[in-house]
Order: sequence, then C-alpha cells, then structure tokens
Amino acid sequence: MSTVMRHIPQQHGAPRPVRLAVVSAGLSVPSSTRLLADRLAEATRRLLAEGGHEVEVQVIELRDLAGDIANNLVTGFPSAALEEAVEKVTGADGLIAVTPVFSASYSGLFKSFFDVIDNTALTGKPVLAGATGGTARHSLALEHALRPLFAYLRAIVVPTAVYAASEDWGGSGDPLTDTLPTRIDRAAGELAELIGGRRGAVAPEPEIEAVVPFEQQLAALRPE
Repeated sequence: MSTVMRHIPQQHGAPRPVRLAVVSAGLSVPSSTRLLADRLAEATRRLLAEGGHEVEVQVIELRDLAGDIANNLVTGFPSAALEEAVEKVTGADGLIAVTPVFSASYSGLFKSFFDVIDNTALTGKPVLAGATGGTARHSLALEHALRPLFAYLRAIVVPTAVYAASEDWGGSGDPLTDTLPTRIDRAAGELAELIGGRRGAVAPEPEIEAVVPFEQQLAALRPE
C-alpha cells in the first residue's frame, strides 16, 4: 500500500528566560567593581525587558571563589561552587565581566577565573567588558588587556567597553560632563541588541509527517 506525506507544524512552549551572567572581580565590600557590574546588568535587563524578553540575572562574585580558583589551578579539580559558577557563565546567553585594574591590566583573580574555563566554551558568546580604577589613565586596559582576552576566547565583545574611574561616581547628572550613565546605556544597548537579535530570530518550525492512506487519496480522485 503506497502512501504520501503532508506536513503539520509542531507546536512549541514559551521560550526560556534570557540568561545573563555577571562576573565581578571586586575585592572589597562594598566594591565599585560590583557597583559598575550591577548598573550594567540592570541597564541590559531593562532594555531586554523592553524588547519583550524575560531576563534571569546571575551574579558571580570572584572574591568568594578565590580559594577555589587557586586550588583548581594547582589540582585541576574544581570545587562544586566553582563548577557551578563556570556553568553559569558558559550557559548564559550573554556575559558582563568587570574587573578592577591593577598595574594597568585586569586583576590576577579575574584572569585566573577565565583560565579555569575551557578556551572554546565562550565561542560566539556576547560579552560586555568593564573595569574600574582610581584614575582614568588606566582606561586603556579595556582595549589592550580585556578585549584581547575575550577575543582569544572567541567571544563577541560589544564595541563599547565601560571604564569607571573614582571621579566618575557621584556625577552631577549633566549629560555633557557626567558621561558614565551615557556609556553604561550605550554598552548595555549594544549587548541587549546582540542578545535579543539572536533570541528573536525565528528558526523554521520542525515538521512532523502525517500519513495519508492510499484509499483516501484514490477516493479524492474519483468524480462525484
């Protein structure tokens, strides 16, 4: 008995929330590094929400994992807490990574955490890089240290990186002089657009095949 196939679209459930991982390498509590990370995360979350995306923000404080990271570099075996942090980063739809600047580069703790992650695990992942420091003279660390690091890891770094010096906090609110909020919004917009564009792309729906019996086909051909 011969048959032909027709296609029926398969129904899908609601999409899962956008996962946004935030890595902060601040050492003090409170920390300007964590403050910058939170502002970048909130701006990105808000812009994604305006685009209709539900967002799940997961913050990784490297200060709490310093001992685990050091032990992993020596033994090669991650603790449960470190393994969970790595999974949050590698499983996220987008990443915000912020470090304090020491000696004109990222902190050792920041670099050690990303050394733990497999160098292919961030391939194609959208990343917003940020840094904090005592003086604006260190702002180029974003371009000569952080951007090459994530390029090596094959991540996609958004064009605007955000550096916050001590004088950037507590601004006057003047858009001509108080540029940190402007830079935060611009960078968050670039990250949200990259993440949202990927999540918003509609893939062709998979189809299931239904069997039409031969007798039914034959009956359809007979004149009434």
